Amino acid sequence: MDINAIKQRLNSLQSSGQKKEKVDYSKYYWKPKQEGKYQIRFVPSAHASIFKEHEVQPFKEVFVHYGFSKFPIYALTNWSEKDPIVEFAKQLRGTSEKENWQLAKKLDPKMRVFAPVVVRGEEEKGVRLWEFGKEIYMQLLGIAEDEDYGDFTDINDGRDFTVEAVMGDIGGRQGIKCSIRVKPKTSPLGTDKTQIKSWLSEQPNVLELQKKNTFEDLKSVLEKFLNPEAESDEEEEVVVPAKATNAAPKDLPWEDDEAEDETPAPKANYALKTAPTKTSKAAKFDALFEDEE
Repeated sequence: MDINAIKQRLNSLQSSGQKKEKVDYSKYYWKPKQEGKYQIRFVPSAHASIFKEHEVQPFKEVFVHYGFSKFPIYALTNWSEKDPIVEFAKQLRGTSEKENWQLAKKLDPKMRVFAPVVVRGEEEKGVRLWEFGKEIYMQLLGIAEDEDYGDFTDINDGRDFTVEAVMGDIGGRQGIKCSIRVKPKTSPLGTDKTQIKSWLSEQPNVLELQKKNTFEDLKSVLEKFLNPEAESDEEEEVVVPAKATNAAPKDLPWEDDEAEDETPAPKANYALKTAPTKTSKAAKFDALFEDEE
């Protein structure tokens, strides 16, 4: 036996059983903690390689699953890998059932955007990531497109932004809502060349900070969501989707139906109709993700 290999494996198992040190995410992320005005500067991203074709520096688009657990789940598509929840939503859209299209929309991951920023008055904390949604993202893209403003990330003639944070309703709960306003005058990123150099090179990477689940992990999450009351793998009638067609059905008026939340939830979280079989539930669910080749 390889004693060194045995020792290494034993150490790794012992380490995995130990309580992990709590990560201070405030070192890597920034967000307004209370109402007020904040001044920030967007910094050119040091991670150009993680940007996709349709993305624009310094904005990194990330897609997140909500509603499956207490915490958001980052879609595997962020790492250019297949995601079972995304694949299942595609299958739902391959049917002509309105309920399936409504469920597909709920299953679709939601876009969040991250950008590296320096917070004025907190320059010593370095570059952190600010997370925001589509509304602010579109505002920023519009400002960047405006010739009167140009590249507001320019280290010599860029522009700071004022972020105003107020309490407001966010999805039925109270939270901090932000609005932005670009400064009319240009300014340099900083005056300390060494500090600027570190800001441009030492930046957190959102895809390295966030947990990357496996395909099987997300498959299990999806199965529990679709059949929340299932406790065993007994043989019983289970509804599963037929194989989706390559093209989505035409003339389906409910693709962007905003009234989906008014649909009462069934015992299972979806209602795909096929003939009952004697195959176990686990086998039926696994069959949804078999390679069609």
